[in-house]
Amino acid sequence: MAQDALTERGPVTRSALSRCIAVPAEQFAREHWGRAPLLSPEHDDFHDLLSPDAVDELVGRRGLRTPFIRLAHEGSVLAAERFTSSGGFGAEVSDQVSSDKVLAEFAAGATIVLQGLHRMWPPLVDFTRALVGELGHPAQVNAYVTPPSSQGFSPHYDTHDVFVLQVSGEKHWVIHAPVHPDPLKGQVWTDHRAAVAAAAAGEPVIDRVLRPGDALYLPRGWIHSATALGDTSIHLTVGMAAYTRADVVDTLLSVIGDTPALRTSLPLGIDVSDADELRPIVQETVEALVTALTSAPDPAGLAAARLGARFGRDTRPAPVGPLATLSAIASLSEHTRVRWREGLGGRLETADDKVRLTAGGVVLSLPAEASRALQTLRTGDPVAVGSLPGLDRASALVVVRRLLREGVVVTSQ
Repeated sequence: MAQDALTERGPVTRSALSRCIAVPAEQFAREHWGRAPLLSPEHDDFHDLLSPDAVDELVGRRGLRTPFIRLAHEGSVLAAERFTSSGGFGAEVSDQVSSDKVLAEFAAGATIVLQGLHRMWPPLVDFTRALVGELGHPAQVNAYVTPPSSQGFSPHYDTHDVFVLQVSGEKHWVIHAPVHPDPLKGQVWTDHRAAVAAAAAGEPVIDRVLRPGDALYLPRGWIHSATALGDTSIHLTVGMAAYTRADVVDTLLSVIGDTPALRTSLPLGIDVSDADELRPIVQETVEALVTALTSAPDPAGLAAARLGARFGRDTRPAPVGPLATLSAIASLSEHTRVRWREGLGGRLETADDKVRLTAGGVVLSLPAEASRALQTLRTGDPVAVGSLPGLDRASALVVVRRLLREGVVVTSQ
């Protein structure tokens, strides 16, 4: 279950996705992604991502506040005041985690849920960014710390895909087929509570004890519950908020604002609860919408621009060091090596005598001669400032200084 493999050139780090699945990525995409669960027993050692000591540090020393921590017992989420207290002098907040209270609730059988670890725990910050880069969908990471013989949540389904990585202890998982396949974000399991309960009483698709190093993939909608066995169980749940065709539809509907026939008011005195009155209007509206979509110059480009902007809001690129960056700008030379900021993405568009860069929340307009340099940097490979194509030494320094200041590129050793 080693994380790295050895070759003649030294250790080769496994990709983030390969740590979650025991089949090739192509097979996972074809047979499992959004379709069917995948159990990967004895697959990896996840202690580098989170460990029992790390949990104690997060609870006892990091000053977490809700909602980054919550507790659940027998299927119910505990009120925050049961495990939080005042931060005391110098930290004037009232909902900071109290390690004493957490200990009392945990000893009484409550599950500790550490939320948003992809934003606060460095190993998981890096792991999640790499996984997002491979899958192309936003992700989050929660940790579930369950005391012996306790069940954190009753049978339910999630509206996002999950990878379950068992860190320590053992947990008995029971998986049932969906009663509402591919649920969207607003189609939560409580809307189908009776059907979920009935399905959970039937024959499971997977009935398995996960042990340290085991991994499990569950598409959204699959019903599941888990119970710790014998000792404290820690597992990571990596939630993937997969973009759907419904999201593509949402982006395409933005043509409504540019279509006069779709902006008109309904008739005066209409009874909007009368299907007969609405029927011809609905038909006309659908026809106008189809016409607007089919006549749009580039529907795919429209969808890409809007989904790309959403992806930029839903994810975070690699962090930058403000102090180190300003120091690098001050000492920048033609020998300094820089690279595109990991996870930032970005689009380049050339028009007239300018090249336009859109990356995250950054929009830059640079001289057209910078286009080749930007394309070279966009590959992600480190490059010396003086080696950037299409720019002389002075121009390259000016362009890179601006890219560093805007957080588009970072220095590379």
